[in-house]
Amino acid sequence: MPSWFSRTPSLQYGKESFDTKIGTVYTAYDPKSPPQHPGPQWTRFVCISDTHSETFDVPPGDVLLHSGDLSKLGKYDQLKVTVDWLRGLPHRVKIIIAGNHDLPLHEAWYVNDFHRFHKQKEDSSRIRALLNDEKNGITYLQDQKHTFQAKDGGREWSVYGFPWQPWFGGWAFNYETEEAQALVKPIPEVDILLTHGPPHSILDTALNEQHVGCPELLTHLSQMQRPPLLHCFGHIHESHGAIVHSWTTRDPAIEVSEAVDNTQSSSVKEQSRQTIMVNAANQPIGPRGFVRGIRVPCGGPGFQPVIIDILDSAER
Repeated sequence: MPSWFSRTPSLQYGKESFDTKIGTVYTAYDPKSPPQHPGPQWTRFVCISDTHSETFDVPPGDVLLHSGDLSKLGKYDQLKVTVDWLRGLPHRVKIIIAGNHDLPLHEAWYVNDFHRFHKQKEDSSRIRALLNDEKNGITYLQDQKHTFQAKDGGREWSVYGFPWQPWFGGWAFNYETEEAQALVKPIPEVDILLTHGPPHSILDTALNEQHVGCPELLTHLSQMQRPPLLHCFGHIHESHGAIVHSWTTRDPAIEVSEAVDNTQSSSVKEQSRQTIMVNAANQPIGPRGFVRGIRVPCGGPGFQPVIIDILDSAER
């Protein structure tokens, strides 16, 4: 039984972490005493998602990553609650994307469908201006690549933001199966990938026990020569957690040498690379959202922000 179950009618936090080739992942910890930062040769990423205008304790770190559903229904006042909260957090760099609930940010869709959710049409440009707050370290990405330094003179990291997910109730940033390939194809090779929805079969199991992540996204990532070090997403709240996923990729240097010497075995022609996969959804859903009859709050036990410490020297 998880250690945060208590004999008393209150929620308690346990500890859960694991090491990878490039760093350490923490999925459970005492929010009043989070793990100590490992030092100047490391960058601490803190992953959150699906906060839906809720606020809660977030551990300090170098970079905050938010994988969408910033709000309940994308209204300006709802998004301002989130932005004001983010402004007050200590992370030097804060990268955010939209999700299917952040309706006005999918502008082409919102023009025709806003009336299904809103009595009055929100001003998409005003909302977009709210979300880009360079003064407070907040960068909003929508199908965009961005580079940043988490500390002066430190490593330059690359990140790409992708708010889309397979069709789900006709909300914002939905796509049909036949549209998937064209949407995911522009995703470049970067250090960090932020998507709202998960790739297929990776932390994507819904309450009906079906895998609902995107097959085309998984295929696209598997074909990259250098997949991301970290892929953070959300959307499927009930699959909150983190794993390390291994890819088998072709090494171009070996392929060149094959032209000279074709005697190498297939095991030498391929190499394994790893991506830390994080479903960072913070809003509890399903059986995990209750402990001994007590409802878990947003960001509470089982749905905490995920901390990832990565060596600055790590290579994709």
